Amino acid sequence: MQEFLDPDIVLHQAEGLPYGGQWRGPAGLARFMAVMARTWASFEILAQERLVDGDRVVVLSQVRARGRATGVELEFPILQFIRLREGRLAEVRPFYWDTAAVAAACTGR
Repeated sequence: MQEFLDPDIVLHQAEGLPYGGQWRGPAGLARFMAVMARTWASFEILAQERLVDGDRVVVLSQVRARGRATGVELEFPILQFIRLREGRLAEVRPFYWDTAAVAAACTGR
């Protein structure tokens, strides 16, 4: 996957989530993926719509996921703003409609 990542990639996640914060570089993205695997027992993208404008991409995804700690299954939309640099992922900003519901499915709180 590293060939698709800009060396300075940054992933911004909502602070209210168990995996919130900024994840920088390919190593940061690998750490993020490990945290996601510990957080979610399953994470499935059901549908996606994309809008591409040069090096900017907006993706609306419908997701079904089950929290590993709680067993709670949840369906929710995520809107992501993605910026490319020389054809590689340089920045990803996901926006959640209800971060409290997503966090509760992950942690039970």
